[in-house]
Amino acid sequence: MSKHTVTPSLTRIALASFVGTAIEFYDFYIYAMATALVIGQVFFPASDPATQSLNALLTFGLAFIARPLGALLFGHFGDRLGRKSTLAASLLVMGSSTFLIGLLPGYDTLGVWAPVLLCLLRFGQGLGLGGEWAGAALLATEYAPEGKRGWYGMFPQLGPSIGFLLATLTFLALSLGLSETQFTRWGWRVPFIISAVLVLVGLYVRFKLAETPAFTQARSEHHLHRWPLKTLLLQHARAIVLGALAMGVCYHLFYTATVFCLSYGTHALHISRPVFLGMLCVAVIGMAIATPLSAWWADRVGRRPILIIGQLLALLLGFALAPMIGSGQLLWIALFLFVALFLMGVTFAPMGAFLPEQFPVAVRYSGAGLAYQLGGILGASFAPAIAQFLVQQGGLSWVGLYMSAMAAISALAVWQIGPQNTPHD
Repeated sequence: MSKHTVTPSLTRIALASFVGTAIEFYDFYIYAMATALVIGQVFFPASDPATQSLNALLTFGLAFIARPLGALLFGHFGDRLGRKSTLAASLLVMGSSTFLIGLLPGYDTLGVWAPVLLCLLRFGQGLGLGGEWAGAALLATEYAPEGKRGWYGMFPQLGPSIGFLLATLTFLALSLGLSETQFTRWGWRVPFIISAVLVLVGLYVRFKLAETPAFTQARSEHHLHRWPLKTLLLQHARAIVLGALAMGVCYHLFYTATVFCLSYGTHALHISRPVFLGMLCVAVIGMAIATPLSAWWADRVGRRPILIIGQLLALLLGFALAPMIGSGQLLWIALFLFVALFLMGVTFAPMGAFLPEQFPVAVRYSGAGLAYQLGGILGASFAPAIAQFLVQQGGLSWVGLYMSAMAAISALAVWQIGPQNTPHD
């Protein structure tokens, strides 16, 4: 094809992979924000604030259990039928679950059914997001020119930071514009309800896509599997395990900074909600800056060195958590949040190309998606709840050691994967 034909196509694909992940992660992050702020009060019986917070954090972790199941479910169809329609379906599942959470009555109205239905809808969020990331990454990287997979794989990785920024700004605006009573009664629901409009935009973008060349070629040459999961588990189990371990610290950095620190900062340090959300809005800029820089660098020196450097720096950051967060000083807290999310961007951006490169086309959707989502269970699912437990047992220093341990595990996994000289095509 001519240059004039290829470039607009790549631009549209990059935009579509970015917009889709931004919308899905916006949906996911508004729940994370609500978890730290009001979910415990609204959906669980009255008790001491620590117990309500712990219950809310457990519902937060539930979606991470669902995400690998979503990766398997949508991965099967993505590897059998194609990337395009599967991506649209995952967005619809995610969007519907988010919208219904916004309409769900609380414990005062439904009693025990309120947390039960909340858990079911949170599980639906996890299923939808479980099918999202791998498909978006494959759209970008399977279209990408040779030598630029890292750069194009960055666009779905940029989506989470923008989705998080939108989620944080929405909650910040509501916190500034509403009283505490208004926010708790109905204000927190607004981001969930307006997400339906964003999902419609995302569906429109997804239905405008074409199938990726790599999948089209594999289908025309009859290289697809009737049961991709069977082939994946029999032939690529090691890549799944190491990929999941490599992903762990990415998630851990993000959710420690954005969920645990938000909850700890507002409840234990008594920092006002608008102030802490404002600090997170600034901090996520670090992630947005690091993501393209890390992807660009990874195309030049390799994914593996960049990942290991970021993971080792995260290990060191764990030792700074207690003195910086425990200081109670806004400047030190803001700096910690910024560095944590910057390193999240450094370790996250190359994964858009790195994980798909570990698997051949016929099982790539399932393999990359499963490794990614299992990494979420390891690094994030119950990480805020574990951190909450650790801080009650041993203080913030234990939370910092937890972060350092996760970083060490991820660095060892990337080291074991070895140099990526010849990516799968």
